[in-house]
This record gives sequence, structure tokens and C-alpha cells, in this order.
Amino acid sequence: MSIKTILVTGANGEIGQGLIEHLSEDGGMHIIAMDIVPIDESVKARCHRLVTGDILDTHLLETISTEHNFDTIYHLAALLSTRAERQPTLAHRVNVDGTLNLLEIAITQSRLQGREIKFIYPSSIAVYGLPDLETKRKAGKVKEDQWLVPRTMYGINKLYNEQLGRYYANYYRQLDAEPPKGQIDFRGVRFPGLISAVTLPTGGTSDFAPEMLHMAARNKHYECFVHEDTRIPFMAMPDAITALLRLQAAPHEKLTKTVYNVGAFNPSALEVFQILQKAFPDTSVKFASDYRRQAIIDSWPADVDDTAARRDWDWKPEYSLDRAFSEYLIPAIRRRYPSKA
Repeated sequence: MSIKTILVTGANGEIGQGLIEHLSEDGGMHIIAMDIVPIDESVKARCHRLVTGDILDTHLLETISTEHNFDTIYHLAALLSTRAERQPTLAHRVNVDGTLNLLEIAITQSRLQGREIKFIYPSSIAVYGLPDLETKRKAGKVKEDQWLVPRTMYGINKLYNEQLGRYYANYYRQLDAEPPKGQIDFRGVRFPGLISAVTLPTGGTSDFAPEMLHMAARNKHYECFVHEDTRIPFMAMPDAITALLRLQAAPHEKLTKTVYNVGAFNPSALEVFQILQKAFPDTSVKFASDYRRQAIIDSWPADVDDTAARRDWDWKPEYSLDRAFSEYLIPAIRRRYPSKA
């Protein structure tokens, strides 16, 4: 059996660590883990090679590329939405230029090897931009080709990268006299807000739900930066990892889209609080909307239509709203803060 080589950027993030855990359990592959900070100890033993470096460092990427022939690239590294708004130029460099660098590595390898290389890309509901709450209510579950007018730098970056992926997969250097040997099999998944009990929220605009969870478990008061009736789709972190793995494994001939919505549940901010209040009776939340962040979240859909993912690659979340909190989030958060729970 041939050994497959997998590159994972952003390997220190929770998706990266969870993905590496699952990939290493399958065996038969060399995992190259890359992050801008040193790789976490829990990941090291599962990897063939660790790379500390920046995806903007083209020399480093080229060096790695000459030393390994990749079968699949999971490009997880990104600057998240809140920080991207505060540093839009940096966000564009990391999110767009960094992705372009990885696509160049992938297409170069595919042409030299004369074979297809998979490029798995996590996108976001930030690519959507509904103009007002009335439109949001009427829109219901938004499809992949609707309301693609993002209002954040992060959303703009993600949407542009989806288009870059389509170009590299289907039209790269289309004026060449000779057809290219090899190509990229680009597959994207648009994640909703992700909720985890393992890692602390790190700057996502949808982080009001995980922030509320962590503060409730610590018996600390939380000022929620959105209205209590704010509603967007969410997903438990383990399902996000499952989505990437299932999309990667899907036969190419069954895929009808380059980028897919995935969904799980879409509670309001108040409904999240009510669930947490049952588990942590002393929890205290004040809904004090920050109009700037509120406007961004209001432009995202209340839910997404993931029919295509369910049809094409049998997507189905393991965690409903109730199960996500009762079986994953609340038990895990109690283990994280045992003296408070």
C-alpha cells in the first residue's frame, strides 16, 4: 500500500488538531503539520513532519514542496473575522495571498507529477450578505448561490478564495498551447459558527455562543454583544472535522458543486442562554448589542440550505442542538472547569 502525504496548514487550531487525530488513526499516510507557532505537543507524535512557519513565506513552501509529493492539502490557516476587520490589509495578505501560495504549490505539484491533487478549503457563512433583517427573515435557508455580497474583509477573502479554487481546478492557464498535465481537485465547505468546549473563542464574529458557554461554566457574568433574538447557524466542532473528512473522501463524479453549505442547528442567542441556564443555574447574561458586530451578524443567514451536501456526499451532522449541548459541550466544559461546575 502506498503511503499518502497530507499537508495540513493551521495545524494548531482545533480543527487542525482534530483532523490530524482522525487522519493518523486511519494510518497509511505521512502528515505534514504546518503552523505559524510551534505545533502542540499533543499533535507531534501523530505527524511525519512539523513545520513552524508562515504561509506567506513562499521560499519555505517551495522547500517543503520539493521535499514531499502531496496527495491532499487541507488549508486551514486563516485570520478570523473580528481581527480581519481590525487589520484588513493583513487579513488580505494572510487569507488571500497565503491561499494563493498554497494553490500555486498544489498546481505545480500536480503538473510535475501528472496527477490530481485534492485541495480541501474551509470557507464560511461570512461569504453571505443579506441587506436587512426583513430580507433575512424572508430568505430562510440560503443556498450556495444566493446573497453572495459579503460586508466583511473575512467574507470577501473567503468568497474570492472559492473563486480562486474554481479557477485553479478548471481554468488554470487556459490559453496554454498544450493542455496541462494534472490538476487540482478543489473542494470547499462553508462552515456556520463553530462551538467548541475544548478551545477558547479566538476572534470570530459568531463567538457569542461559545463565549457564553465558557463564561457560564466559570460562573462569570457575560455581556452578549448581540440581541437575544439574533439567529445564525451553528455546528459542534466534531461535526466540522467530519464534514472535511467526508467531503475529501467523496467520489469526484458525485460532486455537483465546488463549494458546499453544511448546517446543523440555528438557535437564537436567547435559546443558547436558556440551555446553559438549565445546566448552570447561576449563569448571568446581559444582552448588550454592539451595533457594529450586530450589523455583521445580521447580514448572515438565519440558516443555510445544505441539500446538495446531503445528496452528493451523504452529509448529516451527528449533533443536533440538544445533543451538542447535552452530550458534548456541557460535559466537556465541566471537565475543563471542574472547580466551577
